[in-house]
Amino acid sequence: MASKSINLKFDLNAAFEDVAEQFRGLNFNEPGQWPLLPKLAAFFVTVVAVCAMSWFLVLADVQSVLDGEREREPTLKEDYRSKLAQAVNLPELRKQKSQVEEYVTQLEKQLPGKAEMDALLSDINQAGLGRGLQFELFRPGQVVVKDFYAEQPISLRVSGRYHDIGAFAADVSNLSRIVTLHNLVVLAPTGKDATTSGGLSMEATARTYRYLDANEVMEQKKAAAKSKTGAKT
Repeated sequence: MASKSINLKFDLNAAFEDVAEQFRGLNFNEPGQWPLLPKLAAFFVTVVAVCAMSWFLVLADVQSVLDGEREREPTLKEDYRSKLAQAVNLPELRKQKSQVEEYVTQLEKQLPGKAEMDALLSDINQAGLGRGLQFELFRPGQVVVKDFYAEQPISLRVSGRYHDIGAFAADVSNLSRIVTLHNLVVLAPTGKDATTSGGLSMEATARTYRYLDANEVMEQKKAAAKSKTGAKT
């Protein structure tokens, strides 16, 4: 049985010449008539150009947004853990809120209203007279209005025995309404009074507080709104 050997020869130069021949004399106005290889090359270049333009014009912005969201991820996780802990402890937090609201209500009851201020001033005066002190000065100052309460300063100067002055300060602190003493100065008598009187004198500023009525709260809110509007302009 005769065997035949087939020798396949491949001419590389001829192949390159054939490829180069397909790219010669191309009419760019009629790409549909190009040979196969130029068509494939043009398609590949077009795809690469479209991908590059899509990256720079579209995907680059999306990538920056993605990077920003990745940077936010640790903060969001920490926020989630914090809110999760609050949600787990929600019944206890509600209980604490209720306790705080009750405490605030009790404190508000210790603040007199606008109509009760005269009675409170009289109570302070009676506390001093009840201890046998002499009032040399009892002058209410200008009312200072805060967000939800008003502060009434009172300049005091009383004279009497040491223990009576101390008892008066204790009586003031034990009043049913909140009254605080500030800038206390206790002075010994000088000159002729030093030999004839064994008493002392005390100068202080008493501050009492009252809650604002509905009209005053509304005025405070309007003033705050005007100040914010003025700051923006």
